[in-house]
Amino acid sequence: MASVSYRTYLQACRSVSRRSLARTLTTAPSTPSTSQTSASSSSVSTPAPTLESPPPNTHFKITLRRSAISLGDKIKGTLKALGIHRRFQTVYFPFSPEVAGKILRVKELVEVENVPTHRVMNKQQQRQARKATRGYTVVGSRDGFMRI
Repeated sequence: MASVSYRTYLQACRSVSRRSLARTLTTAPSTPSTSQTSASSSSVSTPAPTLESPPPNTHFKITLRRSAISLGDKIKGTLKALGIHRRFQTVYFPFSPEVAGKILRVKELVEVENVPTHRVMNKQQQRQARKATRGYTVVGSRDGFMRI
């Protein structure tokens, strides 16, 4: 009985993946034929919605979450090679096998996120993003406070 349900589960998974593959193939833009272009030129045409794909992830965003105080010198050296000196410090590296190997050595201590090129920030940009806005804002007034 269990093997029958497992078999039906596998068939359902295959059919879902086939449907999603067919859906992606049908949403791909196609070139209009000559008969459609002559008919659409006389009528008002609306542009087809374009599916813009997000930019590809090209960098690792590495943030140190746990301290390496009581750990060995090799792990501390790996963090130093990554350029991480203190907790909650964030560094960016382009994808490479060397960086991936270093991340695997300290995977229990760091948080890694894949980001595209336009989200990569240098130290000055990170510092500017952390700063509070200048001036002040009035959150509430005391005019109606304790008025009886």
